[in-house]
Amino acid sequence: MTLVQTRSRSTSGNAVHRTVADAMGAAGPQVWNDMTVEVALSVMAAARTDHLVVCDEDDQCTDLVTRARLTSVRDSSGYTDRVRLRDISDDGGLFASPLTTVAEAEHAMRHRRLGILPVVDAHGNALGVLALSH
Repeated sequence: MTLVQTRSRSTSGNAVHRTVADAMGAAGPQVWNDMTVEVALSVMAAARTDHLVVCDEDDQCTDLVTRARLTSVRDSSGYTDRVRLRDISDDGGLFASPLTTVAEAEHAMRHRRLGILPVVDAHGNALGVLALSH
């Protein structure tokens, strides 16, 4: 897990100093990493969402998957219906602390070409997500 780091900053009303906690949305559906890609796509469809927060057996956030990523995996030549979310994990997912500034999180997201970023607490529990502003 790579946590976006933050430096201590003033908490003035300036938008540059807004934290991720001020800007994040609800985490949305959380699923376990042993779920198959097909079931995850079904959960997304039922929940009418484009992403799922993936957790391990200890309920710690390990990844975030998007509909586009799952569709790409499903459409690949090596795909079988036994592929699980843990099989496609990046194992180095980027996560934000709620204390990270929005500017720092957006910079990291642009650098890694991420449209959405999970926000986790110090124990790895998903608190919400930050969507990249355009």
